[in-house]
Amino acid sequence: MTSIPAALRAFAAAKPDAPAVTDTKATLSRRELLDRADTVAHALHDQGVGVGDLVSIGLPSDASHVVASIATWLVGATPQPVAANMPRAELDAVLELAKPAMAIGFDGGDLAPTMLTLPEPTGQAREPLPDVVSPNFKAPMSGGSTGRPKLIVATNPAEVEGLALLGQVMRIKAEDTSLITAPMHHNGPFLTSTATIALGGHVVLPGRFDAETTLALIERERVGWVYLVPTMMSRITKLPDDVRLRYDLSTLHTVMHMAAPCPPYLKQAWIDWLGGERIMELYAGTEAQAATFISGTEWLEHRGSVGKPLIGQMQICDPDGKPLPTGEVGEVWMKSDAGPTYKYIGAEPRAREDGWESLGDLGWMDADGYLYLNDRLTDMVLVGGSNVYPAEVEAALDEHPHVLSSCVIGLPDDDLGNRLHALVQLRDEVSDDELRSWCGERLTKYKVPRTFERVAQPLRDDAAKVRRSQLRAERLPG
Repeated sequence: MTSIPAALRAFAAAKPDAPAVTDTKATLSRRELLDRADTVAHALHDQGVGVGDLVSIGLPSDASHVVASIATWLVGATPQPVAANMPRAELDAVLELAKPAMAIGFDGGDLAPTMLTLPEPTGQAREPLPDVVSPNFKAPMSGGSTGRPKLIVATNPAEVEGLALLGQVMRIKAEDTSLITAPMHHNGPFLTSTATIALGGHVVLPGRFDAETTLALIERERVGWVYLVPTMMSRITKLPDDVRLRYDLSTLHTVMHMAAPCPPYLKQAWIDWLGGERIMELYAGTEAQAATFISGTEWLEHRGSVGKPLIGQMQICDPDGKPLPTGEVGEVWMKSDAGPTYKYIGAEPRAREDGWESLGDLGWMDADGYLYLNDRLTDMVLVGGSNVYPAEVEAALDEHPHVLSSCVIGLPDDDLGNRLHALVQLRDEVSDDELRSWCGERLTKYKVPRTFERVAQPLRDDAAKVRRSQLRAERLPG
């Protein structure tokens, strides 16, 4: 088995000047990327960071994030990415769970030693660190359904072989150029950028998403593989035709979209534009027990499906855990064929004794084994491809001295898929701007409600339960 750093050394030795990472500031060659990572790795090693430790990384989605992750693997530790602009209260909650050996890019406070900036290469070579393998490839965070964050620690080691298999099913080719359009602290972008680099490829990180910039980068960098979420796809299709069609996308062999359901009209528009063979969809959780894939050409035969399981197993069950017949809606349960794929820190999995686990999604399967999703968790709201748990937002709102109770739901939004709408029962009048500001000090930006509604009655019953589905239904057209 080959560690990720060992593979990078081999690539750098073979083609040292080949591009490895391009961001808005510069392009790093394979040799430059490895030299920078080596420098940071020695700094981590000198401060006692080693095999099995967690390293929390709160850097922008640029080359520095990739450098920090590779450096972490070089000392056998596990990257634990967090949002670069995460509010302090939310960040501290993550650090309390992670107990990292080092925080890179932000002040760890009393919860972690801090490397505020990445050291630059000195030009003086040091003895290479011994080749070690991190026992856990990654440890991304997720908002919890209880209103508290959790960490999802991958049980697979930081080895190339697993990433090569992932690259094969996701159609990331050896020495491909991949455009990663979403923030690196999310699992999908982190995973696919790492797979690209581990296969000797070139990762392009554009920073903040812009529809036309995305097309321009595909042409300029001769991108073969691009990561998108439906919100981004929608914004690209809404460009004027004379803008959208002016760019040469002939090098693009795969558009991989994930993270949120794609409306059929939008999927059809991309198939009509680029051809079904270039459009791919992935459905899976960060936990990676199982995953489905579907191409655009398959989708035309199974319109609305997210594909058949190609990794692990899936079944549809009733509330008692009994498998349902074809076509009946129930809860989607997953099972890994390779043993445990993750462990939670700060939560317990929803699991059965027979090894099946659920992320809480609802769906059904057709006679050919294709999965169709009806909902993405009963409470969770997908905002522009990012998961938001209402309990987390409500916990922030309920902290306000004038808020007696609150309920957060998702309402349809043409751009983001859903927008957060907060119902609040107030003791004294508070403006929308004050509520947004209050939430913004405690939550990442996409978790802040866009709209607010005042109600006169308590939103929870005596058992502290709230009927979100009913409240949402009452506010939907028709």
